[in-house]
Amino acid sequence: MKTVFEKTKGLTDKTFHYCPGCTHGIVHRLVAESLVELNVLDKAIGVAPVGCSVFAYEYFNCDMQQASHGRAPAVATGIKRVLPDSIVFTYQGDGDLASIGSAEIMHAAARGENITVIYVNNAIFGMTGGQMAPTTLIGQVTTTSPNGRDPLTDGYPINMSEMLAQLIGSTYIERVSITNVKNVKHAKKAIKKAFENQINNKGFSMIEILSTCPTNWGMTPLDSLKWLDEKMQSVFPLGVFKEVK
Repeated sequence: MKTVFEKTKGLTDKTFHYCPGCTHGIVHRLVAESLVELNVLDKAIGVAPVGCSVFAYEYFNCDMQQASHGRAPAVATGIKRVLPDSIVFTYQGDGDLASIGSAEIMHAAARGENITVIYVNNAIFGMTGGQMAPTTLIGQVTTTSPNGRDPLTDGYPINMSEMLAQLIGSTYIERVSITNVKNVKHAKKAIKKAFENQINNKGFSMIEILSTCPTNWGMTPLDSLKWLDEKMQSVFPLGVFKEVK
């Protein structure tokens, strides 16, 4: 019998621990498939900081390094400079990358570090209890904004892709989504291109992936996908924000 689908060798046999409806698992698979298809899994090194991604080292079938909260780009920079032939990527959430790690990601991009950043944005602090994140939408209810995010006291959501695209050192910045088959296929293409850029020594690439968090959003998985399409995408529009040919 012909095999038409099988689990990627880029993932271990460890069962995902993520909440029902969470789309981290989809992102994991897309990253793993890209590494395998580009034949760089054996020399890939991932960096996972604190957050829902903290156990990513149990799932990716490549070398993994743990980093302190927000410091993944700095750790990845060190690894890439010491081992320039390796394929180095960070796997970060919005609470990590856009908050405590905002300085690290900005300066890594400004320096044009030849690394790949996988940035999962679900507009909330997931693992730590559902607090307001830098990407939380105006009016969105969280444990620290029970009446909804108020711009007068809490400020506005931070659009990291748009910001990083302005830096001379960044090479490729794109925001994608994984709410349906079409979007998943496009996200895979973007992630693979980001790794190809690193292989070709083009510099800093970041793929922002809009993701769901049904548990902390207080929604069903299906309602979460709908809310992402209808609400999040109006604040975080999909598209390529920078691509240096």
